[in-house]
Amino acid sequence: MKYWTAHLRPDDSSLLIREGFSWGALLFGPIWLLAHRAWVPGLIALAAGVLIAVLAPAGLMLTLLSLYAVALGLLGNDFRRFAAERRGFVLAHVLAARNEDAALARLLTARPELAREFGPDGRQ
Repeated sequence: MKYWTAHLRPDDSSLLIREGFSWGALLFGPIWLLAHRAWVPGLIALAAGVLIAVLAPAGLMLTLLSLYAVALGLLGNDFRRFAAERRGFVLAHVLAARNEDAALARLLTARPELAREFGPDGRQ
């Protein structure tokens, strides 16, 4: 079972963010954050990566960059939640489901007024 947090805005737009580790954040770091509209965390992560690459001693750089990547993987979805809050989203539900489609179905069952936001295929 996987967990998602459902975030809503007053204009009835919604956002599902998965809980847990993010492979995308581990592999692509700040680019992944920026692609998910987490501008502030993405720019801070980019600056931190550049600082590690420039200031770290050669023997320690690979270790620090590896730890940096793992930290982004662990915290990437939390950074997305932070960015969603800054954009006006409010945490409304925590959903447990097998996949994102099932989580969306649970959200729409709990909040049927959100159904008008989604097309016939269930996507925004």
